[in-house]
Amino acid sequence: MRIRMIIAMVGAAGMVLTGTANAYPIKDPVLTKNPFYTSGKLADTRCAETPMKDNDRTLARRYIAAVTDCLNTAWGGHFKTAGLPFGRPKLKFVNKVPAGYCGLDVDPTAKSQVYYCSTSRTMTVQIGQDWLTDADDLWLLHMTGLLYGTHLLGLTGIEKAFEDAPYANKNEMNEQIRRSNLQTDCLSGVFIRSVWSSLNRGAKDWNQLLRSLRHNGDLKGGPRISGKGVNRAAWTKLGYTTGDPASCNTWVATPAKVG
Repeated sequence: MRIRMIIAMVGAAGMVLTGTANAYPIKDPVLTKNPFYTSGKLADTRCAETPMKDNDRTLARRYIAAVTDCLNTAWGGHFKTAGLPFGRPKLKFVNKVPAGYCGLDVDPTAKSQVYYCSTSRTMTVQIGQDWLTDADDLWLLHMTGLLYGTHLLGLTGIEKAFEDAPYANKNEMNEQIRRSNLQTDCLSGVFIRSVWSSLNRGAKDWNQLLRSLRHNGDLKGGPRISGKGVNRAAWTKLGYTTGDPASCNTWVATPAKVG
């Protein structure tokens, strides 16, 4: 089993907040009662995985591009059926995310990281050596799914409402960031469920992903913005089990579930 460095979490909302004080618990209906939650289960979609090989960045990029195409098909059809506005994100690969990218606090030390720029609707991916070993696991599939999840939050207005959400102190702010990031873990689980039957995968692969997530929560002494590893795994598993965006409403969850 691989223990990975935690990613620099996705989304402009994950790094920059502009809210004011004293508004807990969260009551904004855009966050808590969004129409996205009543859009129904994500329909099954075929998504044959492209070949992967350890330490091959080119194949890894092709894999992520193919998964993004699957995400566009799956979620595009879902939004159309639900009568929700949809648009495809851009996908950009870089050798190193530039400092200050999209106004975000980019980690200059990270080997691998992903960011979503809401202003340009661009998914930016930096793949380093730590994501190129054991290339046949589900990590890249999950990372692409959660990165795309931030795009979905933008389409539904959830990201903007999160950015504007008031908070009383740093602890409240960080909890809101965790709610947003755990929501994308969950939405990745929803997507994985929708394509699972076409992946030629088994329980061993799924369990390995959950173990990796449990080892990739917030680091002791670091910023509390991703969630405990056990919570990352739990939300991903919940999304997979239900296959329904409704289960990913982290905004009404108890603080313990988003800790």
